[in-house]
Amino acid sequence: MGLGIGLVGLPNVGKSTTFNALTKAQNAQSANYPFCTIEPNRAVVPVPDERLQALAEIVNPERIQHSTLDFVDIAGLVKGASRGEGLGNKFLSNIRETEVILHIVRCFEDPNIVHIEGSIDPLRDVEIIEQELLLADIESLQKRIDALQKKAKSNDKDAKEQLEIAQQLMEHINQGNPVSTFENRDDEAFVTLVQQLRLLSAKEIIYGANVDEEGLAEDNEYLKKLQEYATANNREVIKLCAKVEEDMVEFDEEEKKEMLQSLGVETSGLEQIIKKGFAKLGLMSYFTAGVKEVRAWTIRQNTTAPKAASVIHNDFEKGFIRAEVIAYQDFITYKGEQGAKDAGKMRLEGKEYIVADGDIMHFRFNV
Repeated sequence: MGLGIGLVGLPNVGKSTTFNALTKAQNAQSANYPFCTIEPNRAVVPVPDERLQALAEIVNPERIQHSTLDFVDIAGLVKGASRGEGLGNKFLSNIRETEVILHIVRCFEDPNIVHIEGSIDPLRDVEIIEQELLLADIESLQKRIDALQKKAKSNDKDAKEQLEIAQQLMEHINQGNPVSTFENRDDEAFVTLVQQLRLLSAKEIIYGANVDEEGLAEDNEYLKKLQEYATANNREVIKLCAKVEEDMVEFDEEEKKEMLQSLGVETSGLEQIIKKGFAKLGLMSYFTAGVKEVRAWTIRQNTTAPKAASVIHNDFEKGFIRAEVIAYQDFITYKGEQGAKDAGKMRLEGKEYIVADGDIMHFRFNV
């Protein structure tokens, strides 16, 4: 769907190991998922969804297809990235093309892995990257302000409105605040600015706290500091051990479960990241369930039935007549389509219907 999550982080924090785990997750599923040619820095991974297996146990399909999510490895970040240091320009252009940032933060000590800043300090690391995002936004915004000022002199009404909001936003950023905390976020001129400039500090950020194996079972002081900071800034932290995640990729489900239990955790950090990223992008899944395949189709939240149908094929939207809909829980409770029909749980929905997460759908259309 052209949406993605960008992985960022300083050197030696576990970003590459996390991305390698995601890439292996992609490759491990390649027999079951139809992937296109993928650039080396991109991983298209299946979104874990236990509901698909539950549907498959009823329908017994030939194959199962998950929703997928794009992860992009953002390389080359060092201090001064906004000024082009290192691979700064590449870093900034790559991150502009993503919708959510996954910031991998080192929360473990290991004398064999040298930190680029000489010590372990997650809050300092966060500040380095987020300062670079702000500096890049200041540069982009200043160029736009200069252009708007020239247009405003010729009494361009739209330019004047945009200039006013751009100057307010510049003042906000210059005080060290990200675009995401700007008060007038609903202002049409603000929305236009963010969309056109793809401002970096406007993006959602998830912190991936990379701990060692001991840190999985019991929160260490580094993690606690990061969690306090995230809470104060209305962000979320997901704890993971990148090395363990990479090691577990080729395990089957039972082996993963045993491994996680031995480490004192219930859910893989990688799985949490994928699910949380999917939700942060405003995405959800509806299902089709037949003997050929049980499949999750990715749509945005609050999507109408015809738009949801277009994800399968554009003709489904053009010739949309109605949708036959069964809620997921009803499909499970009554053990399939026929049971749900017999119980009166299949509904006929029209063009205005807003698809619910987990709906099992069959579209009627005529072209």
